[in-house]
Amino acid sequence: MDPNTHTVELTHSASTSTSSLPNTPTETVVHHSSEKSTETVIVLDAEKQVNPWDGYEEDEMPEKTQPRLVRNLRLQAFSIYRRLFSVVFLTNIGIFISYAIRGYHSQKIALVAVANIFIAILMRQEHVINALFAVACSVPQSWPFFIRKTAARVYHNGGVHSGAAVSGTVWLILLAVQATRELVQGKGTSVATVSLTYIVLAFLVGIVVFAYPTFRIKRHDAFERMHRFMGWTAAALVWSQVVVLTNDYKGDKSLGHALVHSAPFWLMMVLSWSLILPWTKLQKVPVRSVVLSNHAVRLFVDYGPHPVPGSFQRFSTDPLNEWHSFATIAAPGVTGYSIIISQAGDWTTEMITNPPKEIWVRGIPTCGALRIVPLFRRVLFVATGSGIAPFTPHILSGKIEHKLFWMAPNTRATFGDPLVDDILAASPGAVVYDTRKHGKPDIVKLTNRMVDDYKPECVCVISNQKLTEKVIYGLRSRGILAFGAIFDS
Repeated sequence: MDPNTHTVELTHSASTSTSSLPNTPTETVVHHSSEKSTETVIVLDAEKQVNPWDGYEEDEMPEKTQPRLVRNLRLQAFSIYRRLFSVVFLTNIGIFISYAIRGYHSQKIALVAVANIFIAILMRQEHVINALFAVACSVPQSWPFFIRKTAARVYHNGGVHSGAAVSGTVWLILLAVQATRELVQGKGTSVATVSLTYIVLAFLVGIVVFAYPTFRIKRHDAFERMHRFMGWTAAALVWSQVVVLTNDYKGDKSLGHALVHSAPFWLMMVLSWSLILPWTKLQKVPVRSVVLSNHAVRLFVDYGPHPVPGSFQRFSTDPLNEWHSFATIAAPGVTGYSIIISQAGDWTTEMITNPPKEIWVRGIPTCGALRIVPLFRRVLFVATGSGIAPFTPHILSGKIEHKLFWMAPNTRATFGDPLVDDILAASPGAVVYDTRKHGKPDIVKLTNRMVDDYKPECVCVISNQKLTEKVIYGLRSRGILAFGAIFDS
């Protein structure tokens, strides 16, 4: 070997291109070893180890594309989620004003109220969500970029859910006012209808208040219980309300005949089906637990349909009170799937300390934000910690042209050699940044370097809420398309 040549060990997977690296040597030769978890890289004419992040602090960031007020309105105040919410809500407000001016009777108002509640429930139904993603993600990569970018926004469907839920509550206020007026005037509604309307309104106001982001984030377990039990109770009360209101306006017809010809009755039938269906698939299934470290455990589940990459599944040890969603990791040609549970609270800590042999599963694997990945020809994956899990099925499938940037403390000690080896083997050129060794970076600036190097069509980010929002804003404000979880549930 030439005396000017030396060997270094890198903690990242070597890339076939080194054009973006500072002080790039004149020649780089990569030797892959099946016996080691690292890669031997022979660097010629270099005096020190070169990492993909070396010198990134001195990189000049592109200018943001719009004035601060405009970009803050577009990317924060009026995000896609909030735009969908606004479209639904403002449409309802327009109809609401029209109904209030024209003085429609209670039965017509009740129809619109029930229709909004119906839409709100359906937009959280697993089969409906999967159908929406299936349609949106059927757009081929050969289609124009703006069409694929628009289709990718399907994962903001929660904006329709919340917009319809709030609108339904507003309609119930109008219904309560109109029903009370009719009762006082001695025509139309009965005491039972008015009483049920106020009770349902109280429940829906409670659900909306507790779903407000500040409360939902700080008291998430309490939010889930209240959302579930108050929602079930409200659904039962709306059923009663539909029956008594139909009875008030049935005229000479029998109640049964009037119900069969009542739109709210059929809306409630479908609504009830959508609520009940996931619980018909409630099962306690055996799992094989592998403790990866004192921070994470991996559960292997041989159950149910093979989930598509980008899906999540709900798990519980107490099915009436507490459910947790985790990204499914399905390897090609292998039955079942696995999930990674990392330490983030009492429940997850208990899973790691006392790994289960059985666990409750409800519903079916449901599409999440990363289901949109196949819409794009070239994608940069940005993950922190256990955020690698949602990306893993895409990586293992070998169908997505991608580059991985994974930032975590000591990945092998935390997640184990088998998982890390599988990921790196399927993701040539992956960059693994050890925060324990190198400290926390300016992730926006470092991600921007990866974008400059790789030239992806879009960037997908999975991290905690604060970091996800920071990276997505930092990229999108500079004209780089970026997607990530929106933390709306």
